[in-house]
Amino acid sequence: MANEEDDPIIQEIDVFLARSLLEKLYLFQYPIRPASMTYDDVTHLSAKIKPKQQKVELEMAIDTLNPNYCRSKGEQIALNVDGTCTDETSTYSSKLMDKQTFCSSQAASNVSRYAAAVYKKGELHLTPLHGILQLRPSFTYLDKADAKHREREAANEGGDSSQDEAEDDVKQITVRFSRPETEQARQRRVQSYEFLQKRQAEEHWVHLHYYGLKDSRSEHERQYLFSQGHGLAENTELIKSPSEYLMMLMPPSVEEENDKPMAPSNVLSMAQLRTLPLADQIKILMKNVKVMPFANLLSLLGPGTDATAVLRCVQQVALLVQGNWVVKSDVLYPKDTSSPHSGVPAEVLCRGRDFVMWKFTQDRWVVRKEVAAVTKLCPEDVKDFLEHMSVARINKGWEFMLPYDEDFVKKHPDIVQRQQMLWMGIQAK
Repeated sequence: MANEEDDPIIQEIDVFLARSLLEKLYLFQYPIRPASMTYDDVTHLSAKIKPKQQKVELEMAIDTLNPNYCRSKGEQIALNVDGTCTDETSTYSSKLMDKQTFCSSQAASNVSRYAAAVYKKGELHLTPLHGILQLRPSFTYLDKADAKHREREAANEGGDSSQDEAEDDVKQITVRFSRPETEQARQRRVQSYEFLQKRQAEEHWVHLHYYGLKDSRSEHERQYLFSQGHGLAENTELIKSPSEYLMMLMPPSVEEENDKPMAPSNVLSMAQLRTLPLADQIKILMKNVKVMPFANLLSLLGPGTDATAVLRCVQQVALLVQGNWVVKSDVLYPKDTSSPHSGVPAEVLCRGRDFVMWKFTQDRWVVRKEVAAVTKLCPEDVKDFLEHMSVARINKGWEFMLPYDEDFVKKHPDIVQRQQMLWMGIQAK
């Protein structure tokens, strides 16, 4: 009771949810324009929108009679962009830069927690926002000017000499057939800038009519910011419990969950990993890490894991190199698979990678050219092998990525001897 007396309620405000402009209301921001210098009184020449992408373009007039406007610069820009032609394709038909275009970008990907509010006569009316867009000047006219400049240069270089040229010689051409696109290559293409640009260009612009701030149509539309029929008794009566009402006002946040990147299908959390049999845990860890000291492997498997059992399992999926465990080649390149770079079968890749591993058992350094000369594989495959277990050093070659694990070698001489015999067998092949 004492706390309530110290913090009395001084006013109660009824809050209404307006739905008339649901999924139609956007908030425009001009981040590089001072708040005191609005565009309310500037003539808007055109407006268009791509609803799916929430992309807006506004074309506004520039006051060419303003004393701060440099007319000579405006004429020069128009000449650079359009040249001397004055057809319908001209950007500046008046031969003067008399307008500018504003292009939007999304300020927030999730606007479900934002609303526009109107306060009137003790009532607060909220309309959920459909998008928050930031508009900045577009400089695409400079691209057009640059293209014109290149056309003029090409015309000057070419001249009339092409008329005197003899008939072109017959040239040999090479026809190449592209390999079937892998899923990984397809994902890279989908995420590429060119693909995104193409997707954006597929949606057509919807042209709009702009109404000024003081226009009667704008005033009519602003009335939709107020809840319609809010005076009815059924709308003002609170039929929810306090806890349900609070949940409606502040629902559990799902934004963070949605914004988290989805993990690849072949990646498990440590909690999921530890539910698997020990052999599967070790295989997954080695396949992802590729090179690991035994002490690190043991720590990842959790406290209480039997070291002897781990030693028995790790030898099935990895080989000992410089006292560290390196995943076996047939784990990375299973049977009936092939190289994503060259298409060579897994058996050839395994032999090439085993050669690299064997070289590192002899020395801490490997030369890439020597590996390529022996394995006869493409540079991309050889680079993959080396990156699995070594680091490139300028003017030196490739150095094994981990230091020699002397502790493991001293503690487990029987394992070391068995691995040496295994390497002798691999070398004999």
